Amino acid sequence: MRRTERYPAKGDANSLWHMFQTVSFFKVVKNFIIIQLARYMPFMPVKNFLYRVFLKMEVGHRTSFALMVMPDTMFPERIKVGSNSIIGFNTTILAHEYLIDEYRIGDVVIGEDVLIGANTTILPGIEIGDGAIVSAASLVNKDIPPGVFAGGNPVKIIFTASEMAKRRERDPLEGNR
Repeated sequence: MRRTERYPAKGDANSLWHMFQTVSFFKVVKNFIIIQLARYMPFMPVKNFLYRVFLKMEVGHRTSFALMVMPDTMFPERIKVGSNSIIGFNTTILAHEYLIDEYRIGDVVIGEDVLIGANTTILPGIEIGDGAIVSAASLVNKDIPPGVFAGGNPVKIIFTASEMAKRRERDPLEGNR
């Protein structure tokens, strides 16, 4: 279940048309510039510093954001990523969505030791539990429990936490593929 705050669109236009009534133009410009710098930054400590200081994201110790990761430009402060997690190449993490009749804002919480595959999109209001693995090119539209292997569009559980534990017993490296 996604946890989002819902706000109706005002007037006769869609909610995106009124975007700057929901968030400051200058905030979006500043965030966009910082995100573009970070997307190409090869040094993880510098990238995490940019996210923590300028975007107010909560980023855990030794968390790695790969090249081209795109955090939310409007509400990045609503993104939290735990320690020792990897966010794969070109992943998009959204904390907002503009629809025809309303817009929604929600926190995204990614746990510790989480692996997010490349080209994944995470929607607002999502929690991904500690130790979870999300395969590449997934659309995360619902919460992911701790320790599972999930993937697809829309995302589905492929292996439960107990199945992943059994796979790791048979082959310690298997759980990391």
